[in-house]
Amino acid sequence: MSTEERTNPAARLGFQPGQVVQEIGYDDDVDLELREAIEEITGQDLVDEDYDDVADAVLLWFREDDGDLTDALVDAIGMLADGGVIWLLVPKTGRDGYIEPGDIAEAAQTAGLSQVRSVGAAQDWSGVRLIAPKR
Repeated sequence: MSTEERTNPAARLGFQPGQVVQEIGYDDDVDLELREAIEEITGQDLVDEDYDDVADAVLLWFREDDGDLTDALVDAIGMLADGGVIWLLVPKTGRDGYIEPGDIAEAAQTAGLSQVRSVGAAQDWSGVRLIAPKR
């Protein structure tokens, strides 16, 4: 692991310079440090839900009371470029809005996504890397 991967959470999550990252589910509880790190490493601002082109990655902040996770994942897939990745960010165990890992796995599978890995993405957030099958 490089020094940058240890110090920059966005590098640890695999974000690369030049990537377009679409952010969904922004609210006042998101981790601003992680958002800034992603913008720093990609060299551009995160784009929002209204972005009308494909993204290299989707950053999906999701809490238990945000609605149907499967629907949110299906919507996110529609915004991804081929080979893109969805980082599902959910509150860590014991935090408000926590989602059971089994519920995440079921929603991902129903949406046609493969769960690659889970990481501690930020102080209060766990990240689940999801990839869509090649179209």
